[in-house]
Amino acid sequence: MKKLVIAYSGGLDTSYCAVSLSKDYDVHAVSVNTGGFTSEEIKNIESNAYKMGVTTYKNIDAVATFYNKVVKYLIFGNVLKNATYPLSVSAERIIQAIEIIEYAKSINAEYIAHGSTGAGNDQVRFDMIFQTLAPNIKIITPIRDQKLSRQEEIDYLKSEGIDMNWEKSKYSVNKGLWGTSVGGVETLKSEKPLPSEAYPSQLEKEGEEKVTLTFKNGEFVALNGQENAPEVNIENLNDIASKYAIGRDIHVGDTIVGTKGRVGFEAAAALITVKAHHLLEKHTLTKWQLQHKEYLSSFYGMHLHEGQYLDPVMRDTEAFLQSSQKMVSGNVVVTLKPYHFTLDGIVSKHDLMSSAFSTYGEENKAWTADDAKGFIKIIGNQNKIYKQVNS
Repeated sequence: MKKLVIAYSGGLDTSYCAVSLSKDYDVHAVSVNTGGFTSEEIKNIESNAYKMGVTTYKNIDAVATFYNKVVKYLIFGNVLKNATYPLSVSAERIIQAIEIIEYAKSINAEYIAHGSTGAGNDQVRFDMIFQTLAPNIKIITPIRDQKLSRQEEIDYLKSEGIDMNWEKSKYSVNKGLWGTSVGGVETLKSEKPLPSEAYPSQLEKEGEEKVTLTFKNGEFVALNGQENAPEVNIENLNDIASKYAIGRDIHVGDTIVGTKGRVGFEAAAALITVKAHHLLEKHTLTKWQLQHKEYLSSFYGMHLHEGQYLDPVMRDTEAFLQSSQKMVSGNVVVTLKPYHFTLDGIVSKHDLMSSAFSTYGEENKAWTADDAKGFIKIIGNQNKIYKQVNS
């Protein structure tokens, strides 16, 4: 039997793929932890994978990899797609695809499979990365190719003696390091919000709580003075902030395949980290750094969402983002409140507001009134010439 690796989540689609493909292939199931999995959940996924007839199961811990290869640059760029969404799931899929195809190559698999349908973004991300990194490995996609309904998959599994609780949850939840997506009947159309109970974190705390985020060269190196790896700080911040039900929203955007999509999400740590980092940048970067970062960061986020992570332009953009972080060091104080947060301020030795040159709107120490008049006269020349020529 020919060796096949399957991207296995343990859900209905990948379970159908595992059972049906095991008839003709030596199936090796792989799942990639990019945050959100407990050890008990991993054990359950492994147990279920063997029930589906796979030869082996492997869970790859890629939380640190996800941070270092993707999340770090999303923070450097303050990336929020459509000024809203921190790219929680789309960013994860990139690293999952890379880890799975590299594993397939390491065991000399001839085939690789995933359970994506033909209607979404993930099929594009998985296929493009698989084709680029391993063009000789054939991609198999039973759900997409056979256009299967959910009920057809359930009926097939029952006929094979796999009678688990396949009833679809009212809300689909995908949890990871950089946020949790939430989909339901409300997000399939345009007019209704998700109800509060749809979000995985409910309000547990009232009042206010201050937290301090410490950044060094743009990286989140400590929370409330406690140093840790950035990905650990993100997880710890999420544990604290999620008790205030912070970070809920609905993203509306354009899919890779050309349709509009709507998805709910909960991303307390991601939103707080991005906003805190952005505030620190406003104090420590020049206006031209901030201006050019804005459009390059938008470019980076869009191309990541579109599955273009492996294009070399992404490494070029990462180099710019990395370089921009040399002076982005300091503390940011944030106040957590029920359902929202506020940014209090920053302390940094690179704070350009602490300059001895002037106090905005109050006094200047580095130029005279005549200097200001001459500057204003010259800076207005372009407008004056245009007006004179075209009056």
